[in-house]
Amino acid sequence: MSSLTRARLTAVLSVLLASGASAQEAKSPALAKELAAALDAGKLTSLAAKDPSQPDRYVAALYFPGSQLLVVSARYSAPQLLNDKLAAKDYREVYIDLNSASIAESKVFIEDPAADGLKAKRAEGQPPDTIEAGGKRTAFDGDWKGQKISEEDYLKAFSAADEAYSRMLTVLVSALKNAT
Repeated sequence: MSSLTRARLTAVLSVLLASGASAQEAKSPALAKELAAALDAGKLTSLAAKDPSQPDRYVAALYFPGSQLLVVSARYSAPQLLNDKLAAKDYREVYIDLNSASIAESKVFIEDPAADGLKAKRAEGQPPDTIEAGGKRTAFDGDWKGQKISEEDYLKAFSAADEAYSRMLTVLVSALKNAT
């Protein structure tokens, strides 16, 4: 195969992979933007809720208007404490408890620096979205080699992260809608 043919093939594959990654991005961006807009409208910087599909799991978010959304989901060893904080609308405390004292193997933590949903690769100069689950952290910066994983595993990790983040955002958006 000539170097010109190889270069063309690489370019075509890059476009296909980029469009495949874009297709994978379809779930969390709309939900993240919806949640951010609702938090802005309610002048809220934190939100928490019990996950209705898993009664022993909680979801909480810390929001920095216009810049960042941090979302954590986990089980908690003393659920009554979180239930009391939820009833008091002490969402920031629920977020802190889930982030620091949750059942470690159940914790999923998402950093969405632009509060715009997960992207498989960020534009140059922007920090990447990340997920921490099962004690493993993955940055979605497009550099799977730097993380010592295959491109296929990177895209699978992205897809799984987007799915988890979408579920978490759905719980929070629903909780906010039900509260009004």
